[in-house]
Amino acid sequence: MAKTIMVVDDSLSIRQVVGIALKQAGYDVIEAADGSDALTKLTGQKVNLIISDVNMPKMDGISFVRELKTRPAYKFTPVMMLTTESQQEKKAEGQAAGARAWMVKPFKPEALLAAVQKLVLP
Repeated sequence: MAKTIMVVDDSLSIRQVVGIALKQAGYDVIEAADGSDALTKLTGQKVNLIISDVNMPKMDGISFVRELKTRPAYKFTPVMMLTTESQQEKKAEGQAAGARAWMVKPFKPEALLAAVQKLVLP
């Protein structure tokens, strides 16, 4: 059975690029436009990894991760931040919220998939 990855980004083109790379690698993909959209789409189903942007309208990625980690079904779901943010303070804030990895845009699909393979829950 394919592993499911949620991609949360306000940029449709980023969601499409990440989604295509993941689907070609055999993953199922759920897309969300921001943190609040993602929370409404997480209805208890098994998600093996969440890839989220940091800067988004409505609910930013770090607030999303904080909220996600309060939900028992997703408390242990790994989260990778995929963002243009590269400052150490932002990374520390993301890590404190519960993010396990940080990748800066622009990214190479091969590097993304390598990181995904390390993070995906069995």
